[in-house]
Amino acid sequence: MRWPDFGLPLPPGQARIALQRSWQELARCRVEIACGGGVGRTGAALACLAVLDGVEPVDAITFVRQRYHPHAVETPWQRRFVLSAGRW
Repeated sequence: MRWPDFGLPLPPGQARIALQRSWQELARCRVEIACGGGVGRTGAALACLAVLDGVEPVDAITFVRQRYHPHAVETPWQRRFVLSAGRW
């Protein structure tokens, strides 16, 4: 998916579909989530997957920062994107 560094996925709707499909695939196989730096975009995607798996959106960023990387989800707009995952 197209997701500029420090930004949001373009278009966001396609990212939602891709992340929802990834979450569904996790039931049967491994799914790779990666970006160039491995922190902001990857962290945001992982936090969205956590939300889809039942973690409260407000807790998903802390969850990923504790278990993946302390600086995951780097920007305020990435944070808002994760919080919006609760409405998908």
